[in-house]
Amino acid sequence: MRRVASAVLVLFVFAASAVAAEPQCRGTIYLTFDTGSMSQAKYIADTLRKYSVKATFFLADEKTVNGDTTLSPGWAEYWRGLVADGHAFGNHTWHHWYFRGDTRDGRVVYSRYDGKEKTLLDRKAFCAEFERVNAAFRSMTGRSLDPIWRAPGGRTTPRALEFAKECGYPRYVGWSPAGFIGDELPSEKYPNAMLLKKALADLRDGDIALMHLGIWSRKEPLAPILDDLISGLKARGFCFATILERKK
Repeated sequence: MRRVASAVLVLFVFAASAVAAEPQCRGTIYLTFDTGSMSQAKYIADTLRKYSVKATFFLADEKTVNGDTTLSPGWAEYWRGLVADGHAFGNHTWHHWYFRGDTRDGRVVYSRYDGKEKTLLDRKAFCAEFERVNAAFRSMTGRSLDPIWRAPGGRTTPRALEFAKECGYPRYVGWSPAGFIGDELPSEKYPNAMLLKKALADLRDGDIALMHLGIWSRKEPLAPILDDLISGLKARGFCFATILERKK
């Protein structure tokens, strides 16, 4: 009996020491990723797995470097893998156009980023735009999107926010000023080392960070800083969680 009691005591002390050795979480950062060209998609997924970090992804049907689109069946395995990893997933609209304003007759102006094409969305059309994303994701993964969304370019209108709630997406998610990591900026003027240093210095508890799964215009992909960004923030005592765990 004494040997058993001693063994139990040793295990208890070891477990207590292990818990004590765990670093305290001094704050939480919420990593979010919008779709984009998908050129960095695999690297980002692998890096999150490496550190067991949970993030939030916002999906639109965008052209990819593979010649298809982000919500075409060719990406089913990728999205299923992220679902299995326990991430959160929000709506980023099907066309990835911008909400430009509200009309007097109750519709939302929705146009391409360059303004060359546009349409007016009533509530039914707005919901259909969102549901196309949800249906494609559900067909690939077997689950629906979470009730969160992000507007392309971060541009919303009062009616767009109202329609989104009525379509099942009551929570809008932007990003923090310090959370704009900068992969949309030209790498000639904003090299990776500069953006990494700024992010590590500026991010604070509760901040929402924004990156993409690939940006067409940036010559030096920013995704390779993610490893150093996560390890650096962990060294500062930060933990990571999905938007679903963040207080509004």
